[in-house]
Amino acid sequence: MGIINFSTFLVTSFLFIISPGIDTIFVLNKSIAQGKKAGVYATLGITTGVLVHTTLAAFGLSLILSQSAMAFSFVKYIGAAYLVYLGISKFFSKEEILKRDVAIVLEPMRKTYLSAVLTNTLNPKVALFFLAFFPQFIHPAQIHNALPFVLLGITYALMGLAWFAVLTFFAGSLSGRLKKQPLFSIWLNKFSAVVFVLMGIKIAFTKR
Repeated sequence: MGIINFSTFLVTSFLFIISPGIDTIFVLNKSIAQGKKAGVYATLGITTGVLVHTTLAAFGLSLILSQSAMAFSFVKYIGAAYLVYLGISKFFSKEEILKRDVAIVLEPMRKTYLSAVLTNTLNPKVALFFLAFFPQFIHPAQIHNALPFVLLGITYALMGLAWFAVLTFFAGSLSGRLKKQPLFSIWLNKFSAVVFVLMGIKIAFTKR
């Protein structure tokens, strides 16, 4: 398959996945504030984003980000602006955070999924990470073959899916208790909003 040191890849990938970051905060926020269902949608969205980056890396499109300052800056600022937008909209949102009506929750769930996809996909650091990380575990003779990239990307995505599913289960279990404490949920939303804005600013100042 062109893959080398696969066991090392698994261990290293796991350490990267469990390290707190934008994806982790996004999943935790959705799981605690809206329950396990929102956490599942957020997890699926992030996994989709990982697969998008895998496809880009596999077919060499991510190479453009590493070689073109203009392309990198474009994706960077789009991603940063989106995170800031998410943060500001969450901070000033007056919508109830914990909903019980399934008919009302359907639309936010779709929005949660799309927000997770965009949050991951529009982060150029993820694209560059994949482009720099995956080749370390691909045989030099197969470096231009898309298959090893795809296999490593799918493995990484499945590991992330499993980890975020665990986070969703435990964090979502708190959601029921928090329904009796609306003030906590409101402040959680405000806090996560500030975190998203700060992360957007951090991405904006990211250098290649």
